[in-house]
Amino acid sequence: MASSTMAFTASPTSLYNNTRRGSFPTFTRRSPPSNARTRSLLRQRSRKAAIVSAKYGDKNALQYRKLGDSDLEISEITLGTMTFGEQNTEKEAHEILSYSFENGINILDTAEAYPVPMKKETQGKTDLYIGTWLKSQPRDKVILATKVCGYAEERISFVRDNNPKVLRVDAANIRESVEKSLKRLNTDYIDLLQIHWPDRYVALFGEFYYDFSKWRPSVPFAEQLKAFQELIDEGKVRHIGVSNETSYGVMEFVHTAKVEGLPKIISIQNCYNLLARCRFEVDLAEVCHPKNCNIGLLAYSPLGGGVLTGKYIDANSEAARKGRMNLFPGYMDRYNKSVAREATIKYIELAKKYGLTPTQLALGFARDQPFNTSSIIGATSLDQLKEDIDAFITTERPLPKEVMADIDSIFNIYKDPAVL
Repeated sequence: MASSTMAFTASPTSLYNNTRRGSFPTFTRRSPPSNARTRSLLRQRSRKAAIVSAKYGDKNALQYRKLGDSDLEISEITLGTMTFGEQNTEKEAHEILSYSFENGINILDTAEAYPVPMKKETQGKTDLYIGTWLKSQPRDKVILATKVCGYAEERISFVRDNNPKVLRVDAANIRESVEKSLKRLNTDYIDLLQIHWPDRYVALFGEFYYDFSKWRPSVPFAEQLKAFQELIDEGKVRHIGVSNETSYGVMEFVHTAKVEGLPKIISIQNCYNLLARCRFEVDLAEVCHPKNCNIGLLAYSPLGGGVLTGKYIDANSEAARKGRMNLFPGYMDRYNKSVAREATIKYIELAKKYGLTPTQLALGFARDQPFNTSSIIGATSLDQLKEDIDAFITTERPLPKEVMADIDSIFNIYKDPAVL
């Protein structure tokens, strides 16, 4: 049963801060009940109403989950912000941020690389827009996650002062990244600092197989963790995580932290959706299990870059023309390959069969996975954002067994079609 909330006299902010898995928030009444029996009846009614509220989609019925073995209690939706500064103006960004937090989301994710696509002219704008919004917010109510760039050739060297030929995840790069992020974000600390992609070679962004010939020397795991330790000791970073990582990388980070007495990663931000399941389900799910390494998944692209909403099926539709796949040719085009398109159509038909929207099916599927702590949702409009939040809180929880069985039937034919 979802963690529940009720509307009485509590504000949305107090509701999502007080609501936790398996518990109910407390409410302020204008006058105390007159006797014990009345108090008992009120408690029973409150309990029943809270359950109904969660089941049928009260707008404050998001669940909150502990991220790994940290003290962070995060909403099951994380607000993604990579369109701020490219597809969204500062005013629009503030509206999206405010609506998200007013409706129970308490964590946002950014990166020094944002907005996407990454350009020297716009790099860092996302953070700047978040920073001006943060000025009017209680900082301790916002869980702020950001990312330091991984290994990269000279093409994005503009993120560093000395324009290096190669970006690395070493102490100097990590520190410069954090110092600049703090300044842009208008804050003294980062709640979760993640490595955007590894320093070593790994298969990335739709590439499925590890290429032996691409191995290269990399910054030792201990060196990376020691750099994070310094920033944690200085109070500039609270927790650390990884992104676009593999089982090998997670295990090495966890083992090194244990042996060397260094900070442990608490999260992994990887792609996960109906069209991209195997990379996580095959073995990362085991590695990240609470009884093993206890690493929380922050699932990005739960809608496959918008493909799973069905808006790109008709290439001439207004939604398709405005979508990032068309605005930025070549961007995530793995989702537009013929097999991925066929699979998407099958999932859209499945959603219709059960009276669901494609968005409800895709987000409900990601939401219900036991290894998924939070799904990262990006939106370029309030209408998109409202649809996504509503999909989380109105779609039956968990999705019925027959729906999951039909999803698996499609998956057995189209296993991860969005790979190169």
